[in-house]
Amino acid sequence: MTNTQNLIEVLYEDNHIIAINKKSSDIVQGDKTGDTPLNEIVKAFLKEKYNKPGDVYLGTTHRIDRPVSGIVLFAKTSKALERLNKMFQDKDIQKTYWAIVKNKPEINEGHLIHYLKKNEKNNKSTAYSKEVTDSKKSELTYKVIHQFNSYYLLEIKPLTGRHHQIRVQLSAVNCPIKGDLKYGFNRSNPDASISLHARKIEFIHPVTKEPITIIAPPNLSDPLWREAQNKFQ
Repeated sequence: MTNTQNLIEVLYEDNHIIAINKKSSDIVQGDKTGDTPLNEIVKAFLKEKYNKPGDVYLGTTHRIDRPVSGIVLFAKTSKALERLNKMFQDKDIQKTYWAIVKNKPEINEGHLIHYLKKNEKNNKSTAYSKEVTDSKKSELTYKVIHQFNSYYLLEIKPLTGRHHQIRVQLSAVNCPIKGDLKYGFNRSNPDASISLHARKIEFIHPVTKEPITIIAPPNLSDPLWREAQNKFQ
């Protein structure tokens, strides 16, 4: 096994797209930390795998927060990138997340609507029940799908793509995500992750037009995620 193959978990790959199961410590694109981002690691992986002499093309179609794990989809061709960007924009790609929370929601299944306002200085969003200046409407559906000893597993489908949307909306209904100090959980996870995982992505392939469903296993070294995976695999 080569170095880059050890660094990433490929969930799906063809000539046009590649899907990676992001670890909670990875950043998708470069930021002020200077840490090597996932898109550069995937480029190196493709260069090595296919023994490419020149630069490797890789387009980033979407991002998930650094402490979040799960599926990140990249485009290997400019045609795929252009089409995937439009599909994300048109909400033709359905994403499903898993979240572990301490408090049970008031109802087991619901549809949350908030208006989120982002504070650039502290990189944090605030949820409001009504529209305020510079806020953006944010919607998701959730369902309680499992109860652990002390926590609950929610399945979440975001209907919009706002900054920290799932984190802030769950916090707004008194269900902060395990480990998410920024949005109201009382202690961090040992590995600095938050217990939010991009579990599944469903879409029509941008080039072949085949229906694609990709599922990512969570971090199985965590006993709660292991229990969830064993129940729903």
